[in-house]
Amino acid sequence: MTTVNAEATIAELNEKLDRLTVQVEYLTEQAIESKRRRQGWDELLADVTPLAGDMYGLAVRQLAEVDQYVSIQDVGHLIKRLARNTGNLEKMLDQLESLMDIFVEIQPITGDVSLKLMNALDEYERKGYFEFARSSLGVVDNVVTSFSKEDVNALGDNVVLILQAVREMTQPQVMTMLRNTASNVREQEVPEDISLFGLLKQMRDPAVKRGLARALGALQSVAGDLPEQPEQ
Repeated sequence: MTTVNAEATIAELNEKLDRLTVQVEYLTEQAIESKRRRQGWDELLADVTPLAGDMYGLAVRQLAEVDQYVSIQDVGHLIKRLARNTGNLEKMLDQLESLMDIFVEIQPITGDVSLKLMNALDEYERKGYFEFARSSLGVVDNVVTSFSKEDVNALGDNVVLILQAVREMTQPQVMTMLRNTASNVREQEVPEDISLFGLLKQMRDPAVKRGLARALGALQSVAGDLPEQPEQ
């Protein structure tokens, strides 16, 4: 009986020792972990302390530069305004997020538009549009430097007559006559030994008669529009 009690007591003691050993191991692990964390914090503090000192020095220097413009009261007032307008700031941030979402959605479209625009500009460049525009600027510069303010005012007063004249000159009949005249002057050769009788012979040609009639009519019209000269 005594032996049985002794064995039970020993078994109970062994069980307690086992539990105590587990607890000691747990406490040891916690102590090691705590020491490791403490060492980490010490290292972080050692690294951050110089940086915090530099940031503090920088902040002091920056504040010293604006000290004459900003006071503590101004900073406090600004903080209060920010606190009062927290709702407005949140709305503004919401709108900014919405704009960002819209931008993300339309970005593919803008990319396609940019690509088409670049292709169109490249085509215009190959066709010579930009070179023509640069040359036109030189023409415009010559026109601007060649005319005075009075010339421009006179042009404005007579622009209606000029446009009417241009309209008449661009009529099909007039353009055909000018083209035929230029072609004849360029292609036909006038004989050097033409005589008066040869000219009179050409006067019998109906086309020559009509041409002379038109030329005389044009001269008469020009003479009628010219101001009369005083008699000498």
